[in-house]
Parts: sequence; structure tokens; C-alpha cells
Amino acid sequence: MPNRLWVKLLIAFGLVALAAVGVGLVLTNRITAHQFALYVGQGRQARAERLAPELAAYYAQAGSWAGVADLLPGLAASSPGQGQGQGQGRGSGGSGQVERIVVADADGVVVADTQGELAGERLSDAEQAVAVPVKVDGRAVGMVLLPSGEAARQQEEEYLQQVNRSLLWAGLAAAAVALIAGLWLARQLTAPLREVTGAAQRLAGWDAASGAQVPQVVVRGRDEIGELGQAFNQMAQKIGRQETLRRNLMADIAHELRTPLTVIRGDLEGLLDGVLEPTPESLASLQEEALLLSRLVDDLRALAQAEAGQIRLERQPTDLGELLRGVVSSLGLQAEARGQTLALEVAPDLPLVDADPQRLRQVVANLVWNALRHTPAGSRVTVRAALALRHAASPGGQARERSEASRGEVVVSVADDGPGITPEELSHIFDRFWRGKRAGGEGSGLGLAIANELVRAHGGRMWAESKMGQGSTFYFTIPAR
Repeated sequence: MPNRLWVKLLIAFGLVALAAVGVGLVLTNRITAHQFALYVGQGRQARAERLAPELAAYYAQAGSWAGVADLLPGLAASSPGQGQGQGQGRGSGGSGQVERIVVADADGVVVADTQGELAGERLSDAEQAVAVPVKVDGRAVGMVLLPSGEAARQQEEEYLQQVNRSLLWAGLAAAAVALIAGLWLARQLTAPLREVTGAAQRLAGWDAASGAQVPQVVVRGRDEIGELGQAFNQMAQKIGRQETLRRNLMADIAHELRTPLTVIRGDLEGLLDGVLEPTPESLASLQEEALLLSRLVDDLRALAQAEAGQIRLERQPTDLGELLRGVVSSLGLQAEARGQTLALEVAPDLPLVDADPQRLRQVVANLVWNALRHTPAGSRVTVRAALALRHAASPGGQARERSEASRGEVVVSVADDGPGITPEELSHIFDRFWRGKRAGGEGSGLGLAIANELVRAHGGRMWAESKMGQGSTFYFTIPAR
């Protein structure tokens, strides 16, 4: 349980809440005590200011402070909470509390104290600073001070204790609310992560042969956790597809190898049994099947090397226009024999490319031969090359080309005006051993996959566009030198 993320988040939220509440309580306590002390001090100061005129009247009448001690008990009884303080009788104040009053002469020597503790002593400089002067005819004749008595101090302490208890309970309640909110938030934050974890565990035990769907998670937001869910779904789909391809790979290889091996085995058995004569025709048939088998093995090896990044490229400055002219020239006779037209369009400002001429020629030849095979007699196949963002290969294809290519790249395209490729087939044309419906039994289904990997090895990209009834166009890019 302590290793759970939601528990760690809850502990973190709890520590933050306790720290915030603790700091808030300490600051509030200090501010409250300070403000309360100011309030009490200002209250005593105000009451002393109300007593100063009465003491001044007494001094003006008596001419000295003699006998002022007899006046103070009456003033002390009427002073608290009254705000008037006009009578001199010994009555009870409105609150029943007798307040301490200290009167000193102009030199700060105490002449009267309701508690009799400071009589004859001199007030300290701090006490004189807060004492209210008593003036007669503009001349200071004394000062009055209302120090805090024992009972008042006890009441002040009790008040502060009550405030502190209230703050403590309020802090505990706030901490409890924060912990509950933190628990809810931690569970909400970790719920999508738990779902991703469960999906990952299901993905680990997922079997493509079972026919079950690839595990996915429900994406509920667009935040970082939502992006994590989307990334997981994409990864799971890719893993599912790769797993399916991996399982189909052995079956596809066995299927492709079985046909030539069956023919070779049957012919050899016929020769051994004497059913077939070892004529040049029968031996030529065996050689043709052996060559087919050899080409298939070579294609598989080339594809494996390209996908593993182990293919070696003999890069050199290459005139792409000259290379395309050579491919078109070599396949032109076959196109004429099939009643087709093979054309070439090369931009005049085409720069050199840093590429392996042999591998690049293999890519172009594969695309051109596929176009010739899959288009009827009388059709036209056009090979084009131009700098990126300047080439409009086919109607509707320029926008796509602009998005796939960037400046500093050369775009090569092979376009035909054949029947086109369906959207479903278009999404699989670069898969291994995949052959469209129009391909029939021709080819091994590895040509486009190998061409795609060779282009990627050169640092380029390959894609295709097609519309039914309007032909197909295959593009690839090569970085300019």
C-alpha cells in the first residue's frame, strides 16, 4: 500500500495541508495577539485621556496633588466601559470591575496609585512615554497612566487562549477537509493510470491468434494523462499490427517458398522415376524455379537488412536525371511491347543528390515496372523529378506532395492512368507479402516494402496517391546534395 501512487500523493497533499495550516495558525496567533494588545493599549490610552480633564480640574482647584488618592477610587469604579467618568463617588462601574489608575507629578514621581504599589516611585521612561499628560492652563502638572492589573491580564490571557483554541479547531477542520479533498484528487489522478496499467497487463497477455481486440483505454481528457492514453492506444494498435504481421510472416514465407519447391521436387522426382526426360526444356524449367527461389531469398535478405538498418549504401554525388533516363531507356522497349507509353519529365534545375545509384535505380525500376504491369495496353506511365514544392505530378496530388516534401529535397514520382487503387488496398501497399487483387499471383509482394526501406535508408520518404478510374502516383523524396 505505501508504494501506491495515490497513497504517496495523499501523503504529499497531507503534508502540504498540515504545513499550510500550521503556518497559518502561527501567523494568525501572532497577529491576533499583537492586534489585541494594540486594542487593549489603545483602550487604556483613551480612558486615560478621558480622566485627564477631571484630574486637571482637581489640580486647578486644589493647587497641588495633595489628596488626589481619595479621588482615584471613584474614578476607577466609573471608568471601565462607561466612557463618561464625571462623578467622584465610590460607586460600582457598569462592569463591576475596578480599574487601576496611577497619577504622577510633572517629574514622573507617582503621587497616587489605586493599588498603593507605586506611590513615591518614579515612572520609567517607557511608562512616561505612554502616560497621558495632565495640563492646567497649558502647563503640564502631572500625568495619568492606566497599567494593566492582574485581573485584566488574566482576562486577556483567557481571551487569547479561547482564540487559540478556536484557531486550533478551525485548523484541524481545514486539515481534515484538505485530506479528504486530497484523497479524492489522488484517486481521480491515478484512476487513468490504473486503467493504463491494466490495459498494459492485458496487452502483455494478448494473443493475436485468439481473435481478441487489442486492449485499449478510454481517453477522458486532453491533458497529459489523456495524451498518455492516446499514446498507449497508438502503441497498442501498432504492436497488434506488428504481432499480426509477425505471425503471418512465417506463413507467407512458407507459402512463397512452397510453390517453387513443389515444382522443383515434382520435376526431380519425374526425372528420377524416368517419367520426364532430361531435356533442355525440363532443365530450363528447373532453373527458372531455382532462380525464382533465389530471388525470393535475396528479397527477404535485403528487406531484413533494410529494416534492421544494416544495409550498406555506397553514397556518391548522383545525377538523378541521368539515372532516370537510364531506367526509362531500359524499360522503354518492354513498355512498347506491351503497347504502353513510358515518358520522362526532369526539371532543368535539378541538383545532384547524395545517394547509392544502384539502390536508387532499384527503387525507380520497381515503381516503373509495377506501373507497367498494373495498367492496360494504351496507357501512359510518366516519371517526373523536380525540387520539392515546385512539382505538380497529378491532378489533386500537389497539395499532398507539398505536405510530404520540404525544401532541399528532390521529389520523384511515377504516375499512371490505370484503374487506380482502392483506399483499403492503398493502406497496405507497403506491407510485406501484400499483393492487390489486380496483381493476381505475380510478384512476391516484397518489392514495394524493399523500395520503401531503401528510400528511408537514404533519408527520404515514400507515399502513394490514387483515385479509382484516374490512375495512381507513387512519390519518394531524396535529400539534395
